[in-house]
Formats: sequence, structure tokens, C-alpha cells
Amino acid sequence: LAARCRALLAPRGGPEAEREFHAALRLHPADTDRFERARTELLFGRELRRRRRPRDARPHLHRAREAFTLLGATVWADRAGEELRAAGESVGPVRPGPEQLLTGQQLHIARLVAEGATNREIATRMCLSTRTVDHHLRNVFHRLGVRSRTELARLLA
Repeated sequence: LAARCRALLAPRGGPEAEREFHAALRLHPADTDRFERARTELLFGRELRRRRRPRDARPHLHRAREAFTLLGATVWADRAGEELRAAGESVGPVRPGPEQLLTGQQLHIARLVAEGATNREIATRMCLSTRTVDHHLRNVFHRLGVRSRTELARLLA
């Protein structure tokens, strides 16, 4: 975060700002605090776009938009989409992730399926009948547009 702040305070368009943004992205842990990493990607993409480097900005803006979408931060995803459009990219509507499409029970069952659990094992773990698990799983498949447990596991990975 300190490197990102130094990048924002550096003279606009200078090499120092770009160097600090690169340092900030390198220092952000990949597996935690995805929101802050996405904010850094958004700010760096915006900086590159404003420096008339839209081709360099687009990958950062795409990663930011995707991360914000997965996190359910729609306002931030919209902001990244606006920056992408300003960079000359055609941007469609934000596609919601599994977290937004499924109920809590369905999401829990989907994650257990992705871990490789059978319907019977899921039913035992969640104190449900196997028919109830099967019903939820059919709804999960329908809502996410998948046809197999393998596709579901790939989607949630």
C-alpha cells in the first residue's frame, strides 16, 4: 500500500510512478486481500491510460474488473469498466460470479462437490437427505450453466 501511495504522489507521467506501481503489484500478496490488489491494478491502468498508453493499461484494467466482479464490488467493477471503455476496449455487462448466483446452501454444496464429495457424503456432512442434496445440485447446475461435476469444479477453482 505504501508503494501504491508513493506511485500516486509521484509526478504524473514520470518513470518513478510506474516503478512504484510495479513494486506495489509485486508486493501485493496474490492469495490475500484481492480487493487492494485490484485497486492497485485499477489505479495503474488509469495512470497508463492517461499517459496515452491504452494498450499497456488494458490488461491491468481487465484484471481489476474481473477481481472486483468476483468480490461482488460492483461499483468498483463498473469504474474499471469505464476506464476500459476510455482505453478503447468494448466492455460488455459484468457477469456475476457463482457467489452472486447461488444461495448460501447451494454455494456450500457446490464447494463440497468441487472438493470431490459424493452426494451421500454431502448429505451426511450437512444433515440433509440425499434427495435434497440432489435437488440443490440440479439447481446449481442450471444456474451456473454447467453439466457435470467436473465443469463445476473447474468453475469454482
